[in-house]
Amino acid sequence: MGAGHAHVLYRDATSPVHRLAPEVKIAAMVLVTLAVVATPREAFWAFGGYALLITGVAVLARVGLRWLLLRATIELPFVLFAFALPFLGAGERVQLVGLSLSVDGLYGGWNILAKGTLGVLASLLLAGTTTTRDLILGLDRLRCPQILTQIATFMLRYLDVLVGEARRMRVARVSRGDDPRFLWQLRGYAAGVGALFLRAFERGERVYLAMVSRGYSGRMPAVWQGAGAASAGQWLAAATVPLAAVFIAATAVVLT
Repeated sequence: MGAGHAHVLYRDATSPVHRLAPEVKIAAMVLVTLAVVATPREAFWAFGGYALLITGVAVLARVGLRWLLLRATIELPFVLFAFALPFLGAGERVQLVGLSLSVDGLYGGWNILAKGTLGVLASLLLAGTTTTRDLILGLDRLRCPQILTQIATFMLRYLDVLVGEARRMRVARVSRGDDPRFLWQLRGYAAGVGALFLRAFERGERVYLAMVSRGYSGRMPAVWQGAGAASAGQWLAAATVPLAAVFIAATAVVLT
């Protein structure tokens, strides 16, 4: 993890957002998301304000809007559910383009679509400007439970190893005439998965024993929390976006 493990969503660039300490970005993303969730669904203008804030951060971080929108398709199942709500909802109905739609369903679908999309975009901005190692480091500095940060650290550290081993096992099966596309060969596939699990478990035990023999006490190294921690200036700079989001949410609650 010392090399700054990058993930598939990370966008390597030099920008003010990339240079911020990870704990600052994580806290800002969480506060913005909470503000969006707390906004009444009838306050349409407020969601436009959030979209402008996210767009401004994306421009500052040099993350293209096309890149964000393409990866936001991960929420497609929720989008489909949101579009189905106006047809499935009960209560008062209105006629729109020759269709009978539920008023409550329209509001509910809009609520899911707007808040879900904004939350996904905020999370993508965090992932696109922060390496995996820094994400875990930020959670550790924010006093996230140690057991969670340790599990995430080891998972990310050895994920590539397990994926590579699974790929080699598949190549070995195929070279012996196995074709996992056929249903009757699922038994061999299941056996491979079981073997991979046993290998991963044994490797994990060996790694843990090796770490204990070198003085591991069950906590992250203290140096992780010290070097590169956020300064007061970084906290103030990053606070502008969540404070603006909180202001929008509070105004929307008062006016609605």
